[in-house]
Amino acid sequence: MSEEFNGNTPTWCPGCGDWAIGACIKRAFADLNFHPWNVMVAFGIGCSGNMNDVLKSYGFHSLHGRALPQAIGMKLGQHKMPVVCVVGDGDCYGEGGNHILHASRGNHDITVVVHDNGVYGLTTGQVSPRSQSGQKSKSTPSGTLDAPLNPLALTLSQGATFVAQGFAGNALQLIDLIKKGVAHKGFSVINVLQPCVTFNKINTYEYYRDKAYELEAGYDAHNFKAAMDKALQSTQEEKFPLGVLYQHEKPTYTDQLPQLEEKQLIDKERFVDFGELTKEFCS
Repeated sequence: MSEEFNGNTPTWCPGCGDWAIGACIKRAFADLNFHPWNVMVAFGIGCSGNMNDVLKSYGFHSLHGRALPQAIGMKLGQHKMPVVCVVGDGDCYGEGGNHILHASRGNHDITVVVHDNGVYGLTTGQVSPRSQSGQKSKSTPSGTLDAPLNPLALTLSQGATFVAQGFAGNALQLIDLIKKGVAHKGFSVINVLQPCVTFNKINTYEYYRDKAYELEAGYDAHNFKAAMDKALQSTQEEKFPLGVLYQHEKPTYTDQLPQLEEKQLIDKERFVDFGELTKEFCS
């Protein structure tokens, strides 16, 4: 896969962390020798979802909060093909909060890359489930009363078998995390701390460079308790661990379906005949 965008110019603000995340995803895909016809990507709504316009792959721009069900459908249809889900924190943890719970416990073989910028950026900066308590915005001019959701602790507690956190300001580490998440057989969540330079004046690049740290050498990513302790640091101590917090091997959802033991539901390497899928619904 080319490391260049497909000719269209993204609409992200100058300095937005989406640029770095997009470049990291494309580089990871190139390193994994993916081509547009052998990887599927489901996109959520929001600034992160605009990547659908510039990333060459089988892509589906979903409804707000519904990218994960689409990704699961993709995996069921072509379970041998890698599936990546590109979403935002409001999209995935807000509107799609129920889906992240059930995808975690089902251990669907999908990699979820979450652009975590702490606001609804595309709709001009309203608070999201990841906004800090007291954060002021157009939707909360006096400051939000809610505590921020902890995505690492949430997905760990619900059974995700690969949980990691990256930072848009550390591209080399993020590329590595995406490649590891895709290679993992099971439900992989990579929460990416991503400054919104236009609407979030709290969680800036400087803020994360001060508060985030890479997991120490020798850290045991197979230790669930240690992973949960690290995950809770963001809400208890305002520290943000970077790296693979947890990795565990167990059968994936599609591994346990006898219907898929012999062949794929859609048994074609490159699917183009959508008429066959829709004709029974149009008669």
